[in-house]
Amino acid sequence: MELTLSMFLIVCPFAFLAGFVDSIGGGGGLISIPAYLLAGLPAHETIYTNRLSACLGTITATIRYCKNHYIDYGLAVVGIATAALGGLSGANLALWVNETIFKILLIILLPLVAMYVLLKKDLEPKKDTPAISKRKQYFIVSTASFFIAMYAGFYGPCSGTFLILVYSACAKMDILKAEGNAKLINMVADICSLSVFLWHGVVLIPLGLTAALFSIAGNYIGAGVVMKNGYKVIRVVIFSVLLLLFLKIAVEGAIYLFRMF
Repeated sequence: MELTLSMFLIVCPFAFLAGFVDSIGGGGGLISIPAYLLAGLPAHETIYTNRLSACLGTITATIRYCKNHYIDYGLAVVGIATAALGGLSGANLALWVNETIFKILLIILLPLVAMYVLLKKDLEPKKDTPAISKRKQYFIVSTASFFIAMYAGFYGPCSGTFLILVYSACAKMDILKAEGNAKLINMVADICSLSVFLWHGVVLIPLGLTAALFSIAGNYIGAGVVMKNGYKVIRVVIFSVLLLLFLKIAVEGAIYLFRMF
């Protein structure tokens, strides 16, 4: 595909904004993927190229979380192992499976998740919240990391958001540790899926690398915002991106049904 200057001018500013949002609560793909489509890229090339720019941005945010000790390394080890398998599996599916089935699942899942975020007063576990066993915590983290990484490799948007919610609500992790671990697991899923896409030569590397520079800047700044404002900022961003993703999928579904009839 021939790249034009207008493509870079459209994609790059949105890549910065996507990186900023993604580093806080996930969901940067809600911004970057429509930007690639607006620039004229086909749907599949959009997903493949977006993975390159998003991956490098995620690495930047992950490094900053690691430096500031917002990672539970014990849980990260099991999460990384399963996320690598999930990311590779999802990427291979993306090369030949239609994404409609995932959209149907998300239309069912997203209202439930958004309602949970809206009704819950805060995402940070209270001091008197009953702790769960380490064995159960490892099981939850490893299972969630595999399936969400598989989704991340296949399609992507809000995978980090889902990880934060599962880690904090189900695995009872501190919200900032959940944020840090989610970013690390997302990075692993992105690297694994990107390796598959690069191997098959389906990534528009010049555009992806240029957008990555803007994504890196957005991720770096956004990670700093989280460290200063904590879970209150995360909660607002999570609910916002879930709502946007649900509306995006619902509109696409309505257009698809309208065309059928």
